[in-house]
Amino acid sequence: MDEALKKQILAAQRNEITEYHVYTKLADLAKNEQNAQVLRSIGEAEKAHAEFWKTKTGVEVEPNWGKVWRTVMLARILGLTFVLKRMEKNEGTASRKYAEIEAAFPEVKKIAEDEAAHEKSLLAMLDEELLQYVGSIVLGLNDALVELTGALAGFTLALGDTKIISLAGLVTGISAAFSMAASDYLSSKAEGDPKAARSALYTGLAYFITVILMILPFLLIPYKFISLAITLAIVVVIIFLFNYYISVAKDLNFRQRFWEMTFISLGVAAFSFTLGWILKIMLGVDA
Repeated sequence: MDEALKKQILAAQRNEITEYHVYTKLADLAKNEQNAQVLRSIGEAEKAHAEFWKTKTGVEVEPNWGKVWRTVMLARILGLTFVLKRMEKNEGTASRKYAEIEAAFPEVKKIAEDEAAHEKSLLAMLDEELLQYVGSIVLGLNDALVELTGALAGFTLALGDTKIISLAGLVTGISAAFSMAASDYLSSKAEGDPKAARSALYTGLAYFITVILMILPFLLIPYKFISLAITLAIVVVIIFLFNYYISVAKDLNFRQRFWEMTFISLGVAAFSFTLGWILKIMLGVDA
């Protein structure tokens, strides 16, 4: 066995034993016992693959504990679905790497088939509460981004002090969050949705959190135009992170959704800023 091939096999061995620990720990996080069993069985298969490679290398390889810790922490924060979808994409990468080793070890074909079966098992088990309410989260998040971005841009030009802008933004945003949650509840209730209250909670919570993040610069920084610029940057970051999460968890087009939401939110902000400037001149307001 040449050094290049041995290096590839050692990397594969370490990856397998690392994923054994990842799947085992993710199984402990799974609330659904059937899902937990699937994760444990996949973990055991990964361990068996690592043992197979050990017979070829004769080396005991330590798992990548940093990767194990990062993956588990990510699952705690963003949920199992997001993490498993990311791992599913990596499984495809692992299958392609095995194809390169298959010439030297025909047994690798079975391992590659196991990896493909893992992907199907993962896809079949993905059913997380958070993703059931994506529509409600999108409603709250998108409305908050569009409405409050425009409002804050208008307030920035029309009003003088950042504290007053913060007050106006908080009153507008928090009121809108309750209004949006109530509207979502009544709409879902009218359609006979038994989960209307939870749907409304996700909508209102997404709106409220977005409002707080967008108002923070005006509360912390006394210069209103700098605060507005930071708020717009926060808006873009929120849109980026949310759409990345959804694109991975729901297999959607990230680029299209990101640019669409960014264009709408910043477009409304530009329009509101211009409108505030025109009205300020017309009404002779000096603030």
